[in-house]
Amino acid sequence: MNDKLLHTPEGVRDIYNSECKRKLKIQDEIHKILLSYGYQDIDTPSFEYFDIFNMDKGSAPSNEMYKFFDRNNNTLVLRPDITPSVARCVAKYYSDEELPIRLCYNGKTFLNAHQHQGKLSEYTQIGCEFVNDDSSAADAEIIACVISCLLKVGLGDFMIEIGHVDYFKGLMSEAGIDAETESKIREYILLKNFFGLSEFVSKLNIAENMKKAISGFDLLFGGLDMLDHALSLVSNEQSIEAINRLKKVYAALSYYGYDKYVNFDFSMINGYNYYTGVVFNGYTYGTGEPIVKGGRYNNLLSKFGKDAPSVGFAIYVDELMNALMRNKIQVDVDYSNVMIIYDMDSQENAITHGVKLRSEGKNVELIRQSTKHTIEEYINYAKKMHISSIISINKSEVQTIYSA
Repeated sequence: MNDKLLHTPEGVRDIYNSECKRKLKIQDEIHKILLSYGYQDIDTPSFEYFDIFNMDKGSAPSNEMYKFFDRNNNTLVLRPDITPSVARCVAKYYSDEELPIRLCYNGKTFLNAHQHQGKLSEYTQIGCEFVNDDSSAADAEIIACVISCLLKVGLGDFMIEIGHVDYFKGLMSEAGIDAETESKIREYILLKNFFGLSEFVSKLNIAENMKKAISGFDLLFGGLDMLDHALSLVSNEQSIEAINRLKKVYAALSYYGYDKYVNFDFSMINGYNYYTGVVFNGYTYGTGEPIVKGGRYNNLLSKFGKDAPSVGFAIYVDELMNALMRNKIQVDVDYSNVMIIYDMDSQENAITHGVKLRSEGKNVELIRQSTKHTIEEYINYAKKMHISSIISINKSEVQTIYSA
């Protein structure tokens, strides 16, 4: 057989046995939290028309999407992001609804980026979208929901870094920065190249206090004290409103008892262009990538015909699993499967016994015993496959021959 048939393409991988159990358990625990916050499930297609995700909607660049054609020559893409799909659904099915809509999802996304470099191209995301609420309370609830999810799966040492895109936009406007220069400044900040940023800004023909404010993004990270420092650097209404919004979010998170899990970072300028207000990423030890991304996107739904403010997040399950593993955090999964082995003459008795155990909520595997395998081999198999016990049924005798 061609060995290539046994391997997956670059950027994707098989998940099986105990790892698959852990992944499903994590997703189930997170889903329970989303339901507890009042979110309802929605399931969107894995592929959609290209225009749902093009740059006008703020999603991934065209060259990072997996594209193909249908029989009518329409360009389709594997979804690189689930939020635009949910936005389309809300505009279609909830077009006249003005009260808050809470939707949650769990699915695969696909991104053909970075020439792999050891990174996945297929990601599992679980998250939610909170539509028709433009309040700081909604921002805080979304972040609180993220924190509840991470705590539920056993992660205790993490930080949610929160920014606000209007602080940067207001600062650029106050300084009189043109679009081309703003793009270069944004690139320096995205790359965390603050030395290069300072050098670049020093040559701009703008006021000295604006040079100081723009060059100081490396210091715009921390707690409430940092927000006061950021406030001292600006006088424009847009930036001031952004700071005051974050203070309200922080106050609400303190009511949840979650203030210790958050920091602020104005150098966070998310790659998705559809974010319009609060943005946030979640970080922990053991992974170099965010385990969660989110923010407010008040203009996205209008692209689909519904003018509605929205905020949401996506947890990257694969990154979260890496973090849990590297932090040696155990995910408790159910290994209570029972194996029943029986000889040919005991088939009826074995099936009857298996049906009874299943009716009691047990997971049961029935295996007709082969003369090619010893009892010891069945026991070793049970250990390898995380089976909790083996029941042997031979003639009229029923006995447990192995228990983990």
